[in-house]
Amino acid sequence: MKIRSITAFCNPGPDPEKWKLGEIAKAVDDAKAAIEGAGYEVQTTRLATVPFPQLLRQSGEESAIEFVQAAEKAAKAQNFGYLSLGPALPEYPASYALIPAMLGSSEISFFGGMLTTGNSEISAQAVEASAEVISRASRLEPNGFANLRFAALANVPAGSPFFPAAFHMGDKPKFALATQAADLAVDAFSGAESIRLGTEKLRSMIEEHGQKLASLCEDVSKTSGIDFGGIDFSLAPFPEESQSLGTAFESMGVSAIGLQGSLTAAAILTGAIDAADYPGTGFNGLLLPPLEDSTLALRAAEGRLSMHDLLMYSAVCGTGLDTIPLPGNSSSGQMAALLMDVAALALRLDKALTARLMPIPGKEAGDKTNFDFEFFANSRVMTLEAQALSAPLSSDEDIQIKARRPSTI
Repeated sequence: MKIRSITAFCNPGPDPEKWKLGEIAKAVDDAKAAIEGAGYEVQTTRLATVPFPQLLRQSGEESAIEFVQAAEKAAKAQNFGYLSLGPALPEYPASYALIPAMLGSSEISFFGGMLTTGNSEISAQAVEASAEVISRASRLEPNGFANLRFAALANVPAGSPFFPAAFHMGDKPKFALATQAADLAVDAFSGAESIRLGTEKLRSMIEEHGQKLASLCEDVSKTSGIDFGGIDFSLAPFPEESQSLGTAFESMGVSAIGLQGSLTAAAILTGAIDAADYPGTGFNGLLLPPLEDSTLALRAAEGRLSMHDLLMYSAVCGTGLDTIPLPGNSSSGQMAALLMDVAALALRLDKALTARLMPIPGKEAGDKTNFDFEFFANSRVMTLEAQALSAPLSSDEDIQIKARRPSTI
């Protein structure tokens, strides 16, 4: 396994030219040195701020562009590889429309669009605005690649170290770890004599690594005075068979992920994460991105794995829909209908879900993707079985979705 990111969280203030990032950057550097000294590869260090609408002092695209460019300069000066400026928020409705311009004028900045309110409501306006962001961002680059840096967020709290979901709340800084650990699941179930033994092996490995990493980071926290926020031990993949969650599913006895039995495998894998004892933060589930996992990419290209499947698996394990290649002519109305379902599932189950959708200009369902990116496995454009919603679901009202009460039977 590897460390996908050490993510620093802070509220740096509205003026990037006055950002004081030295202490948090040093804590991250010290954590990186300690973790690498223990034999782990750290792929990136990242910075996440409070949501950008809380930092912008002036409205308008020009001010937003100046802000993001200055913010990137400040982050790069402290050797952060990526920057998350957090989500647009329903209470700042104009913030969503600023994101495409900020994406187009930046290199390392990630953004989100919050779909839900703090009152367990879906903001229909935020859903529509986020879908429009995706539509506009898809035209910023020929292959729609700008949407890699945007995700719609539903019921997502602050503190997840995975981008684009990462953002901070409050004034006290902290840092947290995101893992790339799908290979642990492959190892645990390849040749396992039973589900029980494979599950216990996976739980044990997660717990051993989690406690070891936490101990290293807590030592850094004591020395630096910067809080350690925990580990998001999500089983994130890499596009190689040995680091594929799809391979893990198929090692468990599912002949091809996407076929019946896959939901059971997803629940079992997440159950092993839940059973492990380590300080957690964020999702702590399965990341199932078709464009970042070689086996998922293959099964999606074969037509065995659909968006419906991935959304269903999210009910028991995952983080939602991630790096989904869509037809370039997908309308914002169609995508809004899909985002509405993601938000409803998140609120009804009281869990965090995200959607990172990637319409590809000029591509239709079934067309091959042709990304030239080391973290992607090419697949085929997936079918979006959706139509724009009509009234009353398409109104501007906030829709309350209460979490389901436990069964009393």
